[in-house]
Amino acid sequence: MSLSGRTLFITGASRGIGLAIAVRAAADGANVVVTGKSVDAHPKLPGTIHTAAEAVERAGGRALAVAMDVREEPQVKAAVRAAVERFGSIDVVVNNASAISLTGTLETPIRRYDLMHQVNARGTYLTTQHCLPHLLQAANPHVLMLAPPLNLDPKWFAPHLAYTMAKYGMSLCVLGIAEEFRDRGVAVNALWPRTAIDTAAISYIAGEETRQRRTRRVEIMSEAAHAIVTRPSRECTGQFFIDDDVLRAEGITDLSRYLQDGAREEDLMPDFFL
Repeated sequence: MSLSGRTLFITGASRGIGLAIAVRAAADGANVVVTGKSVDAHPKLPGTIHTAAEAVERAGGRALAVAMDVREEPQVKAAVRAAVERFGSIDVVVNNASAISLTGTLETPIRRYDLMHQVNARGTYLTTQHCLPHLLQAANPHVLMLAPPLNLDPKWFAPHLAYTMAKYGMSLCVLGIAEEFRDRGVAVNALWPRTAIDTAAISYIAGEETRQRRTRRVEIMSEAAHAIVTRPSRECTGQFFIDDDVLRAEGITDLSRYLQDGAREEDLMPDFFL
């Protein structure tokens, strides 16, 4: 299936995985609502909602850039309203916006704890909640969370409890909303990478050398996301997908195209939730 003529609402779409998903959808001729806080150029982070919108249109889609902080309900409501006014519908929601701090309990200030929970868990819930009335009118509605599979082994909690709780909040939204809207045909799924992905966050966490030599390109996530949200919504919901598993199911067995220049499969850094 193609995303031609369908409207995607993507949070945190200024750069990284969110931008890659937007550009891949645009290649089909999709409408993409690019949301995020980056309105002006940042000295350390690439891209804004406006440069992302330009990339969408260069790739063949139609774009709407909307400044939106997922923590602020009036801004979320206004962005959803603007999306529907411009494109007439919302068919796919991608909850990509996320805040991260891989710190222990004593090293995590409560303001950082609050930020992660407000952006990750609450922002995902809030965005999905306000998009659902429009998704219920779509022919093949999908919600996709960039969230890890749930695993209550203590080893995923001990090193960075606050972050794990916040990301698992997104994962719990998958479980709950998928089941709540299963009979109404809205698909709700999660996607997570097998390995580290080339993003600004990885450079911040692990350093530039790791980013260049031990990560996969963002396109592996955008291709996997595309494969998920083009599946029949009534047949694909409540799942926690891993990027390379999705692509292998699509018949893509050679993943070397997603390696960074000079990187080797055996050197890739496994994701810390897997």
